[in-house]
Amino acid sequence: MRKILLIGAGKSASYLIKYLLEKSDQEDLLIIVGDVNFAHAKKLINNHDNAQAIMLDVFDKESRQNAIQNCDIVISMLPARYHIEVARDCITFNKNMVTASYISDEMQNLDKAARDKGLIFMNEIGVDPGVDHMSAMHVIDRIRDAGGKMILFESFTGGLVAPESDNNLWNYKFTWNPRNVVVAGQGGAAKFLQENTYKYIPYNRLFRRTEFLDVAGFGRFEGYANRDSLKYQSVYGLDEVRTLYRGTMRRVGFSRAWNMFVQLGMTDDSYTIDDSENMSYRDFVNAFLPYSPTDSVELKFRHALKIDQDDIVWDKLLELDLFNAKKPVELKKATPAEILQKILMDSWTLEEEDKDMIVMYHKFGYEMDGKKHQIDSTMVTIGEDQTYTAMSKTVGLPVAIATLAILNGKIKTPGVQMPINKEVYEPILKELETYGIAFNETEVPYLGYNPLNL
Repeated sequence: MRKILLIGAGKSASYLIKYLLEKSDQEDLLIIVGDVNFAHAKKLINNHDNAQAIMLDVFDKESRQNAIQNCDIVISMLPARYHIEVARDCITFNKNMVTASYISDEMQNLDKAARDKGLIFMNEIGVDPGVDHMSAMHVIDRIRDAGGKMILFESFTGGLVAPESDNNLWNYKFTWNPRNVVVAGQGGAAKFLQENTYKYIPYNRLFRRTEFLDVAGFGRFEGYANRDSLKYQSVYGLDEVRTLYRGTMRRVGFSRAWNMFVQLGMTDDSYTIDDSENMSYRDFVNAFLPYSPTDSVELKFRHALKIDQDDIVWDKLLELDLFNAKKPVELKKATPAEILQKILMDSWTLEEEDKDMIVMYHKFGYEMDGKKHQIDSTMVTIGEDQTYTAMSKTVGLPVAIATLAILNGKIKTPGVQMPINKEVYEPILKELETYGIAFNETEVPYLGYNPLNL
C-alpha cells in the first residue's frame, strides 16, 4: 500500500482524513495520522482498516524522521512555524510534501534543493491561502487567454458563523484560531494599490475603512484590508493592474465595534499586565480608562470613545459582559490581547450544534476590445457540524486532492510552489465543485475601485 503520512490532526484535518479514507481502497492507500494527541488521532481514523494512528511529537527528531522515512508523501498540518523541520527531513529522505500554510522564507530557501531532487513541495493549498489562489487564477488566466488585460483585482475571504447559528449582536463567532482574530492587522500598515497609487492604512485606522460587499442569498458584508495586498501582484502576473486589494470579510458593523478595542489598546500583545490573574473583567477594562472618583467604568468607557447610550455598539459591548466585576481573568502575566481573547471566547465560541461558514468574493476588472468589463465571483460553504466544519472542508479537501494528484503523478512540476498553475488548479477546482465548493460568476458594469468608505 502507498503510505500517506499526515502530521498534525487539528481542527482542519477531519475532512482531509475522511476524503483520503474514502479513496483508500480504490487508490491502495494507508493513511498514517501522527499527532502529539494520540487519542485524538485515533478518534479521527475511527478504526478504519486503511488507517493507522501514531504518537508523533514533531520535536522528537528520531520518531519524526522514522515516520517520514516510512511513507510515500507527507502532509504537514502543523502550525506554520513547525513545517520547516518536516520539510528538511523531506529533502533528506526524498519525500514530496503538502501544506496549507503560507510559504515562509525558510521554506522558499529549500526550493533549489527540492528542484534538484525532483521533489514537489506544495504550499498554500488550503482555503485562504489556497482556494483563493486557484479560483482567482482560473478567471485571470481565462481573461488573458481571451485577449483581455487585467486592470483591477479585489479578493476577500471570511470565516464566519452560518446564518442559522448567528445569534449574537456581533454576527460573529470564532471559527478558527481566536488569537489570530484578536491580533489581526497588527505589525505594520495595510498596503494596497488604488488606481495606480499606493495606499496605506495604519492599524489605528484599519477597522474604520471598510468596503461593502453583497452576496446573493446571504446579504451584506464588509471587508477590511489585509496587511499586504501586493504580496501576490507578481505571482499572479498582475504587474500592470491599476487596482489590487485583498481583505477580510465580516458582517456589517463588526469593524466599527471592534475598533473600540483597538482605540483603547485592548488588542495589544506587546506587553503584559501586572497582577492580571487577580483582575476581574471590569478591572481589565478600567485599566485602560482615566481615574475618576465618581464616574462609573461604563460612563468613562462611553465618554472616552464617544459612544451614545442608544448606539448599537454599546449593546454589543454589554453583550460581551465586559463590565462584570465578578468574572475573573485568571491569566497570569497576560497581555491585553490574551485577556481580551479569553473574554471573547466566553461569548464567541461555537456551540456544539452551531455551524460555521466560509465566504469568498473576487472582483475582476479587465479591458477587452476597447471596453471595460467586470466579473464578480462568490463562494459560500456552510459546515455540517463541529467536526466537519466549513473551515475543515475548504482547507482539508484541497490539501487531500493535491496530495493524491502528486502521488499519482498528475502534478509534475518540482520545487516549492503554490497552486497557481493550470495543471494544479483546474482539476482541483473541478473536483471541489462535486463537494459543493463552487463559485458563482456574475458580469456586472465596471465601476472601478469605488468602495463607500475608502
